[in-house]
Amino acid sequence: MTHLKVGDKAPDFSALDEQGNTISLSDYKGKKLVVFFYPKASTPGCTAEACNLNDNYDRFKAQGYEILGVSADTAKRQSNFKNKYDFQYPLLADEDKAVIEAFGVWGPKKFMGKEYDGIHRTTFIIDQGGVITDIIAKVKTKAHTDQILTE
Repeated sequence: MTHLKVGDKAPDFSALDEQGNTISLSDYKGKKLVVFFYPKASTPGCTAEACNLNDNYDRFKAQGYEILGVSADTAKRQSNFKNKYDFQYPLLADEDKAVIEAFGVWGPKKFMGKEYDGIHRTTFIIDQGGVITDIIAKVKTKAHTDQILTE
């Protein structure tokens, strides 16, 4: 789905998180970053994925990773989602889809025989220099940490 490949520079972005703070790729310069795109906050698959990452947050931190979740939900919906599950990382409220489109994860999907446009659940692993080192397109929502951290 995405036009980006391993080895590409991650798209520079700035967007508001669930609290109205501006978050940019440059905020993570010198750090490894997991950017996970999910279709809709508080839905079963998205909750399983976000909780799996949060439950393993200490493992990510120990290996030098920061985590950032992105969907097209409103800041209020993202805030409710984060507060309900006590996520330890920010969630971008990308309502205008600028970040989603920059990473190329918006496009046609099929569900129960109906076609529509939406976010393709995709995770990008970005190194300290802003280069994409991995793209996970077939996300296992309940075991996503194991797809990212190999140690």
